[in-house]
Amino acid sequence: MKILITNDDGIFAPGIIPLVEWAKTKGEVTVVAPKTEQSGKSHGINFTTPIEIQEVDVFPGVRAFSMDSTPADCVRFGIMGLKEDYDLVLSGINRGVNMGVDIVYSGTVAAAFEAAYWDHRAIAISTYPDNLEYASAQLDRIYSFFEGGSLFDKALIYNVNIPNSAEGIRITRQGSPYFNDGFEHLSDNLYIQTGDRVPDLFPDDLSRDVVAVEAGYISVTPITLNRVDENAYKELIYLNGAQ
Repeated sequence: MKILITNDDGIFAPGIIPLVEWAKTKGEVTVVAPKTEQSGKSHGINFTTPIEIQEVDVFPGVRAFSMDSTPADCVRFGIMGLKEDYDLVLSGINRGVNMGVDIVYSGTVAAAFEAAYWDHRAIAISTYPDNLEYASAQLDRIYSFFEGGSLFDKALIYNVNIPNSAEGIRITRQGSPYFNDGFEHLSDNLYIQTGDRVPDLFPDDLSRDVVAVEAGYISVTPITLNRVDENAYKELIYLNGAQ
């Protein structure tokens, strides 16, 4: 199996190391990861200026590239630049969960979206900042869950979030926003964006990723590139008289 790995925390981030080591037990691994942290950069790409890309010796026995751009661009280079096809693209392990509507901001999840754009299977993996060791130990468990349920026969992209302690794994859907964002005035013309944790709109519904993770389950959410509001589309074509 050929595996491409990226992240949005940067090629020297601690979360990518155990993911690479685990992936090496499953097949041939290539890493293309950002030179610097790209958290919150979503699905941005750079097609206007040259991009610095260097092959680096970071992971023993693994071909790796540092790319001065976004996670989505890293996947694009891994596929188009290296002219390779992969059986699986992994993004993570992210330092911080990516759940609810807030996944639209995530560079980690965007890398998985980009992989699916090129018809590659992909998993985005995230956990709490202080939970890396435990999350890394769950990779075999999660992979067995995917294989046992033939999950990639149902969808190309999955968003996985790992709690501090997991009593099980649940298939989930996207919940409501995880953070209530704002701006803090620091001084003069300087501001910083802040975020406070807010509860899910349906706190008893374990089918929602935020609720499941906070209840102690590994959340596995199938997601899609399709951005069409299907309910609105069906209503609008009906109003237009289309069949």
